[in-house]
Amino acid sequence: MLLGFVLLFAYGFIVWLVFFKLRWLKFSIAWGFFSTFFVLHLMIIFLIGLRYVTPTSTEARVIQHTIQLTPRLSEPTLVTAVLVEPNVHVKKGTPLFQFDRRIYEAKVRQLEAQLAQATQNVLIMKADIQVTSEKIIKLKSELDYASYQEKLSVNLAKRGAGPEEDAQKWGAQVAANSAAIKEAQAEEQRSRLKYQSEIGGVNTTVASIQAELDQARFYLDNTLMVAPEDGYIINLQVRPGMVSGDVRFGAIASFICDADRFVLAQFFQENLKYVKPGQPVELALDLYPGQIWSGRVKAVWQGSGAGQMLPSGMLPNFNAVPGETPQGQFAVAITLDDPDQAKFPIGTQGRAAIYTSTSSSFDVLRKVAIRSYTWYNWLYPFSL
Repeated sequence: MLLGFVLLFAYGFIVWLVFFKLRWLKFSIAWGFFSTFFVLHLMIIFLIGLRYVTPTSTEARVIQHTIQLTPRLSEPTLVTAVLVEPNVHVKKGTPLFQFDRRIYEAKVRQLEAQLAQATQNVLIMKADIQVTSEKIIKLKSELDYASYQEKLSVNLAKRGAGPEEDAQKWGAQVAANSAAIKEAQAEEQRSRLKYQSEIGGVNTTVASIQAELDQARFYLDNTLMVAPEDGYIINLQVRPGMVSGDVRFGAIASFICDADRFVLAQFFQENLKYVKPGQPVELALDLYPGQIWSGRVKAVWQGSGAGQMLPSGMLPNFNAVPGETPQGQFAVAITLDDPDQAKFPIGTQGRAAIYTSTSSSFDVLRKVAIRSYTWYNWLYPFSL
């Protein structure tokens, strides 16, 4: 930049000396055209230096993370109380909205009763196994007795000492006892399978009801919505009597977080040639006329929507872009040095200047330009 100033002042001194002081030549229209042409070419030095060494953005905005507060409830639920005021700062965990708890409390009580019953049924199934085992032992004893009586009746009938009907009767009894034993054994196996049906060492019926109970308790806990982080709500529209929870993607309020606030500035692509994370930044925010805020480059966003191609069955259609059409811009994330981030509401806009070199004399011109802008904000826009 110094070379540009030297050349500019040197040429001005020569013109003054030759045409006005010593009057060696007459200053004509041709000489005026040549001088203008020469000076304009010298100004290119300052233009290039300011664009690449100290790039500036005319569109910088304070960006903040927001959380869409959506009720996590299983069915339409009445809002019974609004426990927060709009634009009032709250801490993480502060109650915000209370929903009707009655239907969820009833569901929890119902499942608690079912869980107690299922737990008791496990003990009953264990006792059923024991009962069936004893029944099998009894039936086997009866089978042994019936088999003995059948054999005795058959021998007596062969010798003519007893009726043939007794032998047939005890044969039928043996068959009945054998079938009863098989039936009891099947019942025992069924009871044992029910009792031994486990997942993770817990009976499957108990585990299933426990899972339903945990889900019901989850919904019951969510009848009280609390602040997910430190922050505040703006444009609060929720009122008691409102029904929510029927549409899962429908948020009832927007929560503005305090943490991780940053400025997003848009730059022309070629101006970012030398921009790197960590470089110093100055910001002139329209909210604070006459003030300059310092910051640092956090990141240069690597891409924009102009380069995105969405999956579809259509082939890309490339059209020539007119040369006068403005080119796309890239965004640069900037962190502010001021520890009190509450000074910078979400959406605050202004201008940003990045200083890519700590020893460049172009910084002076950029500092003058951005300070002129912030002082001009005292008057613009004109309103009374």
